[in-house]
Amino acid sequence: MAQDAETGAERGTRASLRPPSDGRVNHLSALAALHLVTIFVLVSLVFFLPRALPGDPLNALLDPEVGGTFTAEARAELEAHYQLDRPLGEQYVRYLGRMATLDFGWSISRQSPVSSLIAARLPWTLLLMGLALTFAAAISWLAGTTSAWRRGSRSDRALVAVLTLARSVPDFAIATILLIVFAVLVPVLPVAGNRTVFAQYTSIWQEAGDVTAHLILPVSALTIGLLGSKFLLVRNSVIGSLGQEYMMLARAKGLPIRVQKYRHAGRNALLPFLTLLGVQFGFAVGGSIFVEEVFTYPGMGTLILDAVDARDYPLLEAVFLVLAATVLMANFVVDLIYTWLDPGVSTGARS
Repeated sequence: MAQDAETGAERGTRASLRPPSDGRVNHLSALAALHLVTIFVLVSLVFFLPRALPGDPLNALLDPEVGGTFTAEARAELEAHYQLDRPLGEQYVRYLGRMATLDFGWSISRQSPVSSLIAARLPWTLLLMGLALTFAAAISWLAGTTSAWRRGSRSDRALVAVLTLARSVPDFAIATILLIVFAVLVPVLPVAGNRTVFAQYTSIWQEAGDVTAHLILPVSALTIGLLGSKFLLVRNSVIGSLGQEYMMLARAKGLPIRVQKYRHAGRNALLPFLTLLGVQFGFAVGGSIFVEEVFTYPGMGTLILDAVDARDYPLLEAVFLVLAATVLMANFVVDLIYTWLDPGVSTGARS
């Protein structure tokens, strides 16, 4: 009887401890090949799309207060320096060579190595996204499981209504609402930047506290935007599992409610929840761009918007490529975890 009550997640975990089968190896090889092809397509897109934008990247070198234009000789010299005078096909081939060696080149608008600009901004965006995804995952799983367990109750209806509404509100609108509330109505939290300007810290803990305070509003805005989809998925998955035989047996055995709710019913939502988490990593990247702009948070989002304004081709290419590669890597890790939890995926691929 205990064997019958074993959940699918437990069977998958036990089976995943066996040596990898040929089917699983082939499945992982196909995943890796698919991601490599996707990276090549993305590398090509981030080269051609910025060049399709109207505007001149050399204008970023002009002083906006002074204005003016380049002389023909100066323009020709600058175009030769940044290799903008070469045919598009030659530029593309040179670009592929640079990307293969992770040489991102020199920013036209900021007159700095692109790699140093990304190295200074990427950790802040990853911190923002990582915290938001972690909080959204934990809150939505707990709230979704609890709401499904109390389906039809007043608290269930309230959660469904509130989080469905939050799901439909854009991230920048949520960020703007929080900015208005905590900058005007209740000014108790910092609303801009990632640190207090000109602050002198006496210890690393004081600096960590200041950074944490500046993270509260951006992380909250991004978390609220990510909650709704995961909450509804968990709730529906758990409701679908409540009538299953293993749940009936768990109740018949008199297992504690907490064990029934989270260990048996909650696990039923784990695999689709994991899939959605990988998908939402991409949405978190898009949302972080606008959230960072609202709170002037010094991450990749503000760097992207500045590069778009300046038509800075090298910076646009590198930033989009790094963010796209980050999303692909996150989804590849999710695919690996999914295959580990559910060996039937690799078996199906082998069939």
